[in-house]
Order: sequence, then structure tokens, then C-alpha cells
Amino acid sequence: MPLRVERRDRVLVLTLDDPPKRNALGLEMVDQIVDTVVAASVDESVGALVVTGAPPAFCSGADRSNLDELHADRGGNPGDVRSIYEGFLTIRDCPVPTVAAVNGAAVGAGFNLVMCCDVILAGESAVLAPGFTKIGIHPGGGHTWMLERAVGPHNAAAIALFGETVDGTRAAELGLAWRCVPDATLLDEALVLATRVSELDRDLAVAIKASLREMPWQVDFAAAVTTELDRQKRSFGG
Repeated sequence: MPLRVERRDRVLVLTLDDPPKRNALGLEMVDQIVDTVVAASVDESVGALVVTGAPPAFCSGADRSNLDELHADRGGNPGDVRSIYEGFLTIRDCPVPTVAAVNGAAVGAGFNLVMCCDVILAGESAVLAPGFTKIGIHPGGGHTWMLERAVGPHNAAAIALFGETVDGTRAAELGLAWRCVPDATLLDEALVLATRVSELDRDLAVAIKASLREMPWQVDFAAAVTTELDRQKRSFGG
């Protein structure tokens, strides 16, 4: 099975586990990610998710063989790549908190998967690379939107347009990762974060995550205060 799922108290650890393909996102893996995350979203006993990769990589991107099969079966429609998107977009839409523990390379769709998590911890071996222009295609899956929000327009251009790669240390400097940690302690430190948030009242954690996602789109500060007040009253039990 290309996805390994382990339970650590109220935390689910999702490990992309296809080392020969450097944990590329194939259709089988994507289906397993979607099924696991959808189930966790409605499971009151799950308080957080950690996403990582089996060494030597986090995720090398979309499985090219699967993309070639999709295009052959469906007349070469590049829109069929959306099937691969569902893996990381489902994680982005997950209502419970998520942590990426990035070990090794995260390329293309793998980079998107990292950015779809709420908090990113980068191992010293981490390398974040867009990879799209290297194979002559436009970034996809919300890559430019997420990247620009994370690091600002100039840094986003350096990465997505000029093809700069970002190691773990630089990711932390840019604010693309919460911090860079030794590979040997990466998963343990991700579990510390995930366990802490999983111990919150689940409805409270879900509400705070929703507010963080919605705040940039509030009309003005007063609307933001009203949105928070409504959820804060609910957390009081009122």
C-alpha cells in the first residue's frame, strides 16, 4: 500500500510510502489519502494529522506514468491532472489541524501538498522545488496562490518563475516553514505540535482553523471581529 497510516493517540500519521518512486502521487495513493482524510474529518476521536514521507523523499510530485495513462485513456486532456490534485486539496480542505513533516525533496504536487498543511516543519534534508517549469508546464493546483500568500510576490516569483529551490533552513527564514529541525527529530517534533493541538476541544480547533482560513477574505476589520465574536461565544458555550 503506498500510504501508511498510524494512530498516535488522537493523531493520525500519514506516511507516503513508495520509496522506489520517491513517494510520487499516483492514483492509488491519492485515493487512499482522500479516503483516510475524509474519514478522519468526521471521526471525533481524531484531533490532528501529520503528513510525511518514507525516506529518501517527502514527495517527488505527480506520478508521470499515471498522468500518461490518464491522458491516453481520455484523449490527452490535460485537465485530467485534476485527479492528482485531489490528494493535496483534500488535505487542504480537512477541518482538523494538519502538520507537514518534510523530509527530503518535495517537488511540484509534493510542494503543493506541503503548502496545503496548516503548519510546516522542515527537516535539514528538506528541499522544496516547484519543478513545473523544469518540465515545461505551468504551475497548477493553486501553487502560485499558496506560494505568493506564504512568501510574498518577489520570493514567489524567484521560486515559481525563476526555478529557485528552497532548503529547510531557507524555508524557515522565508516563513514557508515554522522551523527547520534535524531529520532525526523531525517526526517527533511534528508529533509534539500535532498532539498539543489534538488535545484541544475538537470543535474549538476546527473553528480556529476555519477563522484563520477565512480572515483574509473579510470585508474589513469590523467583519473580522464579528466573525471571531460569533465563534468565541460558541466556545464559551453561549
